[in-house]
Amino acid sequence: MNDTRIPSQDINVARLPTYVFGAHSMMWWGTMGLMLIEGTVFAITVVVYFYLRSHSPTWPVNPAPDLLWGGINTAILLASLVPNQLARRAAERERRQHARWWLLVCLGFALAFLVVRVFEFGTLNTRWDANAYGSVVWMLLALHTTHLITDTIDTAVLAVLMFTGPLEGKRFVDVSENAMYWYFVVGSWLPIYAVIYWGARL
Repeated sequence: MNDTRIPSQDINVARLPTYVFGAHSMMWWGTMGLMLIEGTVFAITVVVYFYLRSHSPTWPVNPAPDLLWGGINTAILLASLVPNQLARRAAERERRQHARWWLLVCLGFALAFLVVRVFEFGTLNTRWDANAYGSVVWMLLALHTTHLITDTIDTAVLAVLMFTGPLEGKRFVDVSENAMYWYFVVGSWLPIYAVIYWGARL
């Protein structure tokens, strides 16, 4: 019988990369799964909004939310896509200097959004416990705020890691996936904004 075993030097994997970007990364698939789950939660809450609306003789029960702060936050989120994309590009090219500064810009946008969100909660013209309308509006805004807070913390941690050393190469993958999650935060806000601010006016 012939010995068909491969010599050990032919299966040496020491030179293979320890991290990859995009769909070849387990982190990418984990992030996609997380966005799918959270997107489903948002969709269910939007369905609840319209279900309640279809069973209410008057909608909204309270005056519609003021447009100012929600509009400002939408503009901030859309503008934040630019530094977010630049941070992702820098990370995928493993340019630490560029990545860390763009992460700081992204963090600034996220903090600005959170500050404006405080004012936004104050102009919904309803309390969370006032009625079904108030509950579902606050739920939509609170869900999105939770996602924003978690991504802001993640961005802050990654920025710190970019400024301190030593830096593992896989952190660049983390920056890239953080950027992808930010796209989800922005993309999920647009239909939520439409429901909260314009669904009450239609």
